[in-house]
Amino acid sequence: MAACSLGNRLVACLLNVSEARSKDLVETVAKAALFNTEGVRREGTTVLNIFNDHDYNRSVITIVASIDSIREAVLAACEKACGLIDMRDHSGGHPCMGAVDLIPIYPLGEEVGVERCAEEARAVAQGLTERVQGTSAFLFGWADSPLQRGLAQRRKEMGWFKKKPDMQTVGPDIGPQPQERFGLTGVGASPYVINCNVTIDTQDLALGRSIATAIRESTPGGLPGVQVLALPHDGAVEIACNVESVKGRYPSNMTAGEPWPSFSIQGQPYCHAPASLITARVAELAGRQGIGTKNTALVGFTPHECRGLAELALSQGIAEFWKEQHRIRM
Repeated sequence: MAACSLGNRLVACLLNVSEARSKDLVETVAKAALFNTEGVRREGTTVLNIFNDHDYNRSVITIVASIDSIREAVLAACEKACGLIDMRDHSGGHPCMGAVDLIPIYPLGEEVGVERCAEEARAVAQGLTERVQGTSAFLFGWADSPLQRGLAQRRKEMGWFKKKPDMQTVGPDIGPQPQERFGLTGVGASPYVINCNVTIDTQDLALGRSIATAIRESTPGGLPGVQVLALPHDGAVEIACNVESVKGRYPSNMTAGEPWPSFSIQGQPYCHAPASLITARVAELAGRQGIGTKNTALVGFTPHECRGLAELALSQGIAEFWKEQHRIRM
């Protein structure tokens, strides 16, 4: 299939697993998305990036394939992760509920619409609970029909934000009552979400939380699409943002010197707040308290980067692209 044709049907899954301190384990999970049990490569599938965070003990694996191929790649990775990660032994600074904590599916190509992504997400959730006995899932976004509740709302309903969620009070959408070993997995579909984390040079978590509240979408004057936590991280405080894409054109009064990255899904425009704007807003709020910022980290790519690199990787037959990306992107 030609790259341009394949590109129109590409989707990404930013698979979140509750392990980062064993990089070999995480790479084993990533490779399960790429190769079957006989070691034969799945055509048209690539892993673009693996992001490990030791303090959070959480990794994000960026899997890209056509909408017709993504299900098996993701399920194979999830099955491997559930066999290797035991939530009874897990510790880390980031909230989580499951060995496989999150399975979001995002369209990268114009031909892939809402319903198709929702259908695949529901099939992945069902497939996970069938292939790994004892796993359970909740649905969010387009997959959560008919309400289409967002990830932040669903996580709150499930108790994800609590230090020690009570699994006995959780009502999953698919599968049995969550078991301690596997926990609970969120599965859904939505327009692309980027992760932008800004570290402020303080250990004052209360200050971090006040900044998080100020930039959160739900706060008057907050940034559209931004869902945010303040978390202790590496001796400082990280303002950890999920930056959801919002429908329509970017607001001209919120640019911080650059337009919001935009893309379309079946002719409908979407955009998301740029990292520069989030960094500037955090720096401004922290600076009022005499605090500086240390750095900004993007987990993975913007939608355009993700699609462009996926097309490059697939056209050149590079499955384990995370090993090659620094050389290729120099």
